[in-house]
Amino acid sequence: MSKINNNKKELSPEQAKELLHTLKVRFEKNMNRHKGLEWTKVQAKLEANAEKLWVLDEMEVTGGEPDVVDYDKETGEYIFYDCSAESPKGRRSTCYDLEGLESRKEHQPENNAIDMAALMGVELLKEEQYRFLQQLGKFDTKTSSWIVTPPEIRRLGGALFGDRRYDHVFVYHNGAQSYYAARAFRGLLRV
Repeated sequence: MSKINNNKKELSPEQAKELLHTLKVRFEKNMNRHKGLEWTKVQAKLEANAEKLWVLDEMEVTGGEPDVVDYDKETGEYIFYDCSAESPKGRRSTCYDLEGLESRKEHQPENNAIDMAALMGVELLKEEQYRFLQQLGKFDTKTSSWIVTPPEIRRLGGALFGDRRYDHVFVYHNGAQSYYAARAFRGLLRV
């Protein structure tokens, strides 16, 4: 169960050990996502940063299946993306942002992607990041994911999302107030 409302952003030693095991197994199973990186170095970074481990757990419990996809040599940070085959189940049926949610007169969803991502401690993927993820596998073949929307589009009421259909990655638009049972968002975390 998600701990988003938990003010103490730290896992118990047992939870941390279980999450690290899950992440290690996923890391080793998907070496194509992080060629040249070593799990022991990733684990050391995670063990030194309890709050980031908490964020990864939020990604995990909401169905994101986070995994390392890159290493930033300038900052020395490992970059995790949600790598679940389909958009994370625990984040679906969300409007793009609070303004979109509040503009709905009827049938408001419980949450919006921007605020939920902020509470979790992740960033929404930008279009180029979403396309990078799609080079590592086939994601969102039955679902879709909100992505960061440029201000000029958002000012006009729109929001962007991406998916993969017909073996091609598409970026589309919708009203920011829209929400669907098959649309969530994918996050990224730097550790």
